[in-house]
Amino acid sequence: MKKVGEVMREIRGNKTQQKQALEMSVSRESISRYETNKDKVNAGVARQYSAKYDNPMFAMAIQTEYTGTGPVLLDGPNADLHRSAVKEKTLEELGEAFNRLKSTSLVKPLAAMELYEKQDLHDALEELVEATTAISNLVAVVCMEAKISYKDLWTDHYRYLVSQGLLKEDLTC
Repeated sequence: MKKVGEVMREIRGNKTQQKQALEMSVSRESISRYETNKDKVNAGVARQYSAKYDNPMFAMAIQTEYTGTGPVLLDGPNADLHRSAVKEKTLEELGEAFNRLKSTSLVKPLAAMELYEKQDLHDALEELVEATTAISNLVAVVCMEAKISYKDLWTDHYRYLVSQGLLKEDLTC
């Protein structure tokens, strides 16, 4: 999994740290410390990078770094990030998650579940997490390749949730 600093270094490209620091209104030393993962990126700088670069890898890395949760952009030796491979893996994971969730009962109060029922529920949740990772990777890969704004997708989604009364507050920045 790529750390925030690695993604920031990739985003910077051939620019010097000094030039990046001037563009982001932080010190060159801060850029260096972020890129070497010696300091965590503060929320303000994270929002600046998100707004300026609209990079799904950065957004996913920030979530993971700050919460220790959430999907990560796959980067292991067996990860195939070609859009068609990611699409097929997403369909596979969605199918597994759908089938597992469909066969998992949530009728009984969770506190009254037997051990085997809790294990079944845990297994279903694991399938949902795997599907979430696959979906997130598909969205990230396609956004980057097609130059579709990752941030705009989420902004539109948040506005939709507000319009449906599913979210009290608009999260758009």
